[in-house]
Amino acid sequence: NLEDTWWLLYQEYRDKSTREEIETRRLQDSQTDPEETSPSEETPSEAEPTSTIENKAPPQINLLRNSNSRFNLWQDLPEVQSSGVLSILQPDEIKLQEAMFELVTSEASYYKSLNLLVSHFMENERLKKILHQSEAHILFSNVLDVMAVSERFLLDLEQRVEENIVISDVCDIVYQHTVNHFSVYITYVSNQTYQERAYKQLLQDKPAFREVISQLELDPKCKGLSFSSFLILPFQRITRLKLLVQNILKKVEEKSDRESTALDAHKELETVVKACNEGVRKMSRTEQMISIQKKLEFKIKSVPIISHSRWLLKQGELQQMNGPKTSRTLRTKKLFREIYLFLFNDLLVICRQIPGDKYQVFDSAPRGLLRVEELEDQGQSLANVFILRLLENADDREASYMLKASSQSEMKRWMISLAPNRRTKFVSFTSRLVDCPQIQCVHPYVAQQPDELSLELADVLNILDKTDDGWIFGERLHDQERGWFPSSMGEEILNPKIRAQNLKECFRVHKSDDSQRRKLGSRNRQ
Repeated sequence: NLEDTWWLLYQEYRDKSTREEIETRRLQDSQTDPEETSPSEETPSEAEPTSTIENKAPPQINLLRNSNSRFNLWQDLPEVQSSGVLSILQPDEIKLQEAMFELVTSEASYYKSLNLLVSHFMENERLKKILHQSEAHILFSNVLDVMAVSERFLLDLEQRVEENIVISDVCDIVYQHTVNHFSVYITYVSNQTYQERAYKQLLQDKPAFREVISQLELDPKCKGLSFSSFLILPFQRITRLKLLVQNILKKVEEKSDRESTALDAHKELETVVKACNEGVRKMSRTEQMISIQKKLEFKIKSVPIISHSRWLLKQGELQQMNGPKTSRTLRTKKLFREIYLFLFNDLLVICRQIPGDKYQVFDSAPRGLLRVEELEDQGQSLANVFILRLLENADDREASYMLKASSQSEMKRWMISLAPNRRTKFVSFTSRLVDCPQIQCVHPYVAQQPDELSLELADVLNILDKTDDGWIFGERLHDQERGWFPSSMGEEILNPKIRAQNLKECFRVHKSDDSQRRKLGSRNRQ
């Protein structure tokens, strides 16, 4: 039975896997040579060599069940140990086998968790009686389709592993399934905003629902994991799958057939992940734009705010300096007055807050016609002050505003959002810089503002800029998404060889879309 094939729930696998990755990188970072340590380079135990590998019984995935806390490695399989293959294969090939094997075993773990979501929660009779059909549909969406796709995918992967002790490839299977079946993930993930809202509403409005969910979560099967951790599994899996293929891609021989299939699989997965991200953003963006439109009153000629291609990048209060620049030396008491900015991906709207949670718009400009300039060494009263120039404002004239932010990080965040092409302190990897400060995420972070970046454990980022008050502007290597996050979420990678290795691997992963590298990631959002 497939649900019994793997002992670890996917949430547990994912947590352990990322923490192992962090520890491996820490160990490498403390050494002089990044090649010295690798989790799959443990010395394999001596095995009796045999004349032919093919004659051995193929490993069965269902033999992988194991109650200890250590991951099962491909090289630990009894069939592999006894075949003598470990004394024949090169260390690089063993690493590649481990990377492919992890993709298979993690899919089995994911399938088990999905199965638990369906059998334990969705099909619970008490829950069925409490939920209206439409509520159940929003809450569980097309999870049955997702599970059917995972089962078919897992069966094909298992069959491949059973063909030969030495796995020939898995990325060709990933490619076929991504192209033909993985659109179910886009449907599921795009429903996420509705799903989260419905879940919160049900917990609030239906005490019986709250009670049943709490009881089901306490079942030992769930291993202390929450219902919501099961609901977000498909989004986590599709993102993780892309990273597992990247891991394989870093280990295959260059210019080989396996590299070609890995690149193809990665490209298709990236398309699905982007479509998932866009699906989530689209709904929340539309609602947000409608909400903003209702709050704006135009003192100038009205600008239509709602547009399918427009979204909010940043909003907030700044202090505007009154009077001409020569008045800088005056007492600061009435030097500044509050203004409020709404910055969209293509438009800046400048307002003053008025009673009733409304904003009166007194100027605007296309985002492409904005320039910023920092004021330095101007004394305490002018700390964190910058000049914002509108090359063409609402009156078709050039206008300048001297603006003061509440902190250094807030000033830098506004400057980078207002003028994204302005040079940052450290140049990003996309400029092919040989070395750039890097950080690895050791605490997950959920973005609180549109200009922030949510981080997963073990993410590696280039540091593009940093502030004295504890914020970093970074670019994540695996998808080139950019944003701000607290510096306490990560540990800087100090070993230049490790940084160079991370960049090299990144170039390799994205070489199939090399010509489009500058257009990747959140630049589209900017």
